[in-house]
Amino acid sequence: MKEIVNNAYKHSDLTAKIIGCAMKVHSALGNGFQEVIYQRCLAIEMEKQVLTFTRELEMSIYYESINVGTRRVDFLVLDKIMVELKAITKLEDVHLAQALNYLEAYKLETGLLINFGSKSLEFKRVTNEYKLSKQ
Repeated sequence: MKEIVNNAYKHSDLTAKIIGCAMKVHSALGNGFQEVIYQRCLAIEMEKQVLTFTRELEMSIYYESINVGTRRVDFLVLDKIMVELKAITKLEDVHLAQALNYLEAYKLETGLLINFGSKSLEFKRVTNEYKLSKQ
């Protein structure tokens, strides 16, 4: 099993709390539901844990300082952690790349990619290395 709290990661306590909420949801529901069901249940669990979040926050995407559209992040927790949910059989590199692109687009440092669609909950912490190097 993956280590949930790892002090080598920034915001490790916060990401561990979010992952714990996701584990509780996955334990109760298992896999097989649509992403929106997991999203609603995760919102309930995070509220129980008194985590401040915005759900389906629409954020602008810019190219060369021009707004080219918007994307909704599943959760933005405490204005620090982007949480992207999936309900697919297996996470692939393309999903990780998507999460990393969102971090860059939203100018965030830390995110979580959580997949409820597999038999065991999958999660990955993602870090915007470019953001880290600019600090």
